Amino acid sequence: MAIDKSVYAAPLGLDSLGADVPALDIEIVNPERVMLDDGSVEITLAPGPDANSLEGAPFDANLAEYLDDDVLVGLSSDLMGEVDADIQGRKEWADTFVKGLEVLGFKYEMRTDPWEDACGVYSTILAEAAIRFQAETMSETFPAAGPVKTKILGEVTREKEEAAERVKADMNYELTDVMTEYRPEHERMLYALGLAGSAFKKVYYDPTLGRQVAIYLPAEDVIVPYGASHLETAERVTHVMRKTENEMAKLQAAGFYRDVELGEPTPYHTDIEEKKAEEGGFSITQDNRFALYEVHANLVIDGVDDEDELAKPYVVTIEKGTGLVLAVRRNWNPDDPLELKRQHFVHYVYVPGFGFYGLGLIHIIGGYAKAGTSIIRQLVDAGTLSNLPGGLKSRGLRVKGDDTPIAPGEFRDVDVPSGSIRDNILPLPYKEPSQTLLALLNQITEEGRRLGAISDMNISDMSANAPVGTTLALLERTLKPMAAVQARVHYAMKQEFKLLRKIIAEYAPTEYTYVPDRGEPRARQDDYAMVEVIPVSDPNSSTMAQRVVQYQAVLQMAQGAPQIYDLPLLHRQMIEVMGIKNADKLVPMTEDSKPADPVSENMAALVGKPMKAFIYQDHDAHMATHQALMQDPMIMATIGQNPMAQQIMGALQAHMAEHLAFAYRKQMEDKLGVPLPAPDQEMPEEMEIQLSRLLADAGRQVTQAHQQEAAQQQAQQQAQDPAFQLQQQEVQIKAQEVQRKAKKDQTDAALAAEKLKLEKTKVQINAVAEGEKLDAAQRQHKRKTDIDAAKTMLSMNKPQQPPKPPGRR
Repeated sequence: MAIDKSVYAAPLGLDSLGADVPALDIEIVNPERVMLDDGSVEITLAPGPDANSLEGAPFDANLAEYLDDDVLVGLSSDLMGEVDADIQGRKEWADTFVKGLEVLGFKYEMRTDPWEDACGVYSTILAEAAIRFQAETMSETFPAAGPVKTKILGEVTREKEEAAERVKADMNYELTDVMTEYRPEHERMLYALGLAGSAFKKVYYDPTLGRQVAIYLPAEDVIVPYGASHLETAERVTHVMRKTENEMAKLQAAGFYRDVELGEPTPYHTDIEEKKAEEGGFSITQDNRFALYEVHANLVIDGVDDEDELAKPYVVTIEKGTGLVLAVRRNWNPDDPLELKRQHFVHYVYVPGFGFYGLGLIHIIGGYAKAGTSIIRQLVDAGTLSNLPGGLKSRGLRVKGDDTPIAPGEFRDVDVPSGSIRDNILPLPYKEPSQTLLALLNQITEEGRRLGAISDMNISDMSANAPVGTTLALLERTLKPMAAVQARVHYAMKQEFKLLRKIIAEYAPTEYTYVPDRGEPRARQDDYAMVEVIPVSDPNSSTMAQRVVQYQAVLQMAQGAPQIYDLPLLHRQMIEVMGIKNADKLVPMTEDSKPADPVSENMAALVGKPMKAFIYQDHDAHMATHQALMQDPMIMATIGQNPMAQQIMGALQAHMAEHLAFAYRKQMEDKLGVPLPAPDQEMPEEMEIQLSRLLADAGRQVTQAHQQEAAQQQAQQQAQDPAFQLQQQEVQIKAQEVQRKAKKDQTDAALAAEKLKLEKTKVQINAVAEGEKLDAAQRQHKRKTDIDAAKTMLSMNKPQQPPKPPGRR
């Protein structure tokens, strides 16, 4: 905001200034500026993002289109200087590589020293080691079925297992059929890895192909600072690319690179490339392509980042001949708060070296190859001299045909001036090829083969009766260096598959769709989220022979205790290790079974196919159907004639036991009132203890219910037995007799009681009557006594009257 003059707010607001102050008219000149009509104040609002400015550019835009030329020139100068320093830092490694290519032996050297057509062969130890490594590693990492297998993340469920199969099939299809260049690129990478010690893969989405790609990059085309330990932590990674004029024009027209004038291409080739071309019989002088530096580095770019900000990952593309910056792009995910670098490269290492680049066979056994080449040439030249010796002859001796070698069966005329021919010819004392040199050559070759991990085991020195463990120990000792290299290749391939998986999953459908040209549904994005993609190679064993011996040792141990081994799984893995196809059909397993109805399971049992119970099935119905089969007399008679009858019945009973176990689990869940965790799910200790206590109570309840059911079933079974029924009838008759006697006794006792009661009643009545008589006599006596007493009282209380006068009446 720009303010031309100072403006102070009125203490009481604009209304306090009075009515005579004219109102300010505000005119909006444009969406970005507001002006006052008196011209005293101009306020410029912050402009919004412009599509043509850096702020309005998309996240994945080419920032070079928005930056000033001065910024681009400085950026190009700084990066190219750092890249040149990185090239100088690996110079010793590159020089050794170039010298090793000279003795690779893929061409015959026409020598003129010490004479014309002297021996020009090379020792094959270096080429043999590289070819063997490529062949062994290719067979391990890229079988016919595809190089990818899956690993389930978290709890293993049927849904995840099905998703893992879809992802495995989808990725193997992508790598073997869609990405047609992947296998040749992988073979080239393995061969270069063995020789150079380092090789790279670049994984990215190619919009021109509409799919992901993983191209091989030679070590000389990937420039990394010497002190870097890993691609993830490297401060700078530079990919040297070469593109034709037509390719550059297409990329510029598509907007991927800046549309600037590049002039004529300036070819650029390293010493390693020139030596490789020479060894392959090619010439690179006619290579008319542009050389580009694609620099992946952490930078602070003027005009994009603040000076006090931390460096962020960018990808800067520079044309080497002119130094022009063609593209600058952000190299992190827009939704990543940490702004971590997006990785596009995978580093394959043969043997880790002192710096970033690995050591290859050229660095390890290149000296042996050079010494062997020298000795071989000496031996061949010595044989040539001994078979076609030269010498001295007298001046006067003349041989027809001059001194050309005499062919077999040819005789020539000789003019001898004097004496015999022997006196006129003195052959030089050339010796036969030295046996000491031959022994030294064999020793050097053997040392080089051993150091290059390509020495063969001498089977004749091993006893035919040697234990498998001894053989395994010898194999492990011989193959351990190569096993370590294979483990590093396995790790790098895992990183490569992670990058490919991320791209494939990003462009995979969200729902299942049917693709006609594939013939099978493609995996969806949710499937990729549930599994991890890993190589099929085994980092613990580098060769098929080593794995076969390992499985033989396990099979020997399984013979001693077969009950503790999963023999079908062991045999299937053995077949797969031997490279035999369709191992799942040769040795079917229970895990391969699909949910089936009980009749189909009975049919599978009769023909010896595996069966499997699933937790959600109606186990009571399945067991009832299987029991019906086992109780069918016609079927049991037929099975009894089968030599595999015992195995059939054993498999059927084992399958019924699976259903019984799931049914018992369901009964326990019913008693608890809640579903139990998955059978293989891990639980915290406290939860497991609490659940165990609850299950103990539920188990007692289930057991009591089963005991009651068993008692009822036993009673029902006994009730159907005729002898038991007779016994029951006799018991019932005896019980009835006892009841009758008891009833009679009860009746007699009741009668006796009634009689006794009647007698007691009579006695009570008599007693009452006697009592009443006694009471009446007593009452009468008392009454009489009371009357007499009353009379006596009355007589005593009566007043005496005076005697009547005589004579008065």
